[in-house]
Amino acid sequence: MEEFAEYAERFAREHDEPGTLSVRHLQRLAAGRRSAGRPLGPVRPATAHLLERIFGLPVTELLAPPDGTSTTACALTVAVAVVVHGDHVLLVRRRDDRSVDTWQFPAGVVKPGAAPEAVAVQETLAETGVHCTVTDDLGSRLHPITNVVCHYLLCRYVAGEARNADPAENAAVAWLDRTSLADLLPVGQVYPPVLKALGLQGLAGLAR
Repeated sequence: MEEFAEYAERFAREHDEPGTLSVRHLQRLAAGRRSAGRPLGPVRPATAHLLERIFGLPVTELLAPPDGTSTTACALTVAVAVVVHGDHVLLVRRRDDRSVDTWQFPAGVVKPGAAPEAVAVQETLAETGVHCTVTDDLGSRLHPITNVVCHYLLCRYVAGEARNADPAENAAVAWLDRTSLADLLPVGQVYPPVLKALGLQGLAGLAR
């Protein structure tokens, strides 16, 4: 979210657009509602025009629910890197606005024209110092909590020592035994093909 908000701000400056897009506003647009479930309401014209210039699509289509009638499922897509090295998987511990740190896979916003595979590799290196390569496309889904389209890529470790290369966003980076993921991640929110790729099919019944 922070990365895309920064991109939108830079795009606005470079193209003389008056619109702005804060992280909180972006979260509301992705979720399709305000806090406490209140309706989103109309998007400010300047912000709508900024989004239309970035994506080249009408804002009504960008923010349309993913019901199969729109050519765009969601305005925001994130590439998620599931990096494995032997029996271990690479995780980052995100800093949360509520001062609660959460473990998750490295991920980055897929900007217009970018390939999810490239974003997964680049974001993993930028966040953790680990070089990896994509070995399999695990598919994509609309995340059940964030309402953001997540594209999952299985990656193989190539080189580099895992470290926290982005302390502003992450509190820690670590290789963790894949069998311990259930103790760190909300398994009910993990994409089932990810569990299968990690050999954790037994937990798939708890995921969605």
